[in-house]
Amino acid sequence: MKSSQTKDSLAVLGAGSWGTALAILLAHNGVSVRLWGRDSVAMAEMITAGHNTRFLANFSFPTHLQACSHIEQALEGISDVLIAVPSAGFRTTLQLLARQTRRPLRLAWASKGLESPTGKLLHQVAGEVLPDSPLAVISGPTFAQEVAAQLPTAITLASNDAVFAHDLGAQLHNERFRVYTSSDIIGVEVGGAVKNVLAIGAGIADGLGFGANTRAVLITRGLTEMMRLGVALGGQRDTFMGLAGLGDLVLTCTDNQSRNRRLGLALAAGKSLSRALADIGQVVEGVQSARELVNQAQHWAVDMPITQQVYRVLHENLPPKAAVDALLLREQKSEAFR
Repeated sequence: MKSSQTKDSLAVLGAGSWGTALAILLAHNGVSVRLWGRDSVAMAEMITAGHNTRFLANFSFPTHLQACSHIEQALEGISDVLIAVPSAGFRTTLQLLARQTRRPLRLAWASKGLESPTGKLLHQVAGEVLPDSPLAVISGPTFAQEVAAQLPTAITLASNDAVFAHDLGAQLHNERFRVYTSSDIIGVEVGGAVKNVLAIGAGIADGLGFGANTRAVLITRGLTEMMRLGVALGGQRDTFMGLAGLGDLVLTCTDNQSRNRRLGLALAAGKSLSRALADIGQVVEGVQSARELVNQAQHWAVDMPITQQVYRVLHENLPPKAAVDALLLREQKSEAFR
């Protein structure tokens, strides 16, 4: 997997677990990577230790990976940027990026969610802050630990620029990390946002002891909700049957590496939202996404009952069991996928 040849340069902005895993992957592939995060203390620790001491502590930085305390250092001479910050910090990171460089940039992100409180998809935010940049988003069934450990993984890379898609795909792709390209940025973004909310629902159902049958129903009917909203917003239906839709949904609903699933389990066990989030200790994107997705569903007249009930548990203090009961007591209807 490792390459002795240095090829190109790229800055990864966001030094959490996912940003670090992607930086490690790219550096193993021979890309000269600069990793930057807002926490200067954490970045100083990484520079000294040669690994991310807070996340992925067991994975040393490859030769081609340089941790940077200052964003000016990370961006010097760079034209390609990959952002891996929570969606709540996406616009501010772009604004910082815009202030730091006047060079033409090609911008990619691995963030999953909608902007709050605008409800905008992240490509819309990027178009406002950096209107002339080619754009790309990567998503799919990926846990940071497994990517850093070089376990087989596949993602979708969607872009509005074919050359950028080819170049970024070539930097990421190797025999253990497969990249599939797409032009459907909207579909990939919607899939990444909705799956987090559904994973909270799956965690609630499992935590309440409702079993494998219920989990399968939540995944299947949740996929229908994802497709409905995604198509309404302009996404392509086939995207939701791929890695960025069904693939990521299955992953986050069924494995406890998912923070969103773990949050659902904690809520089902009787923990308050604030206590559960504190215990997890990292951003759980589904919490804020639930609010924005419910608003989008109302705006576009899209039926998303699972998302609605998860929202009520998170933001209206509905007991988790009452949310599941509300779904089960809905009127009988046809299994429609449109």
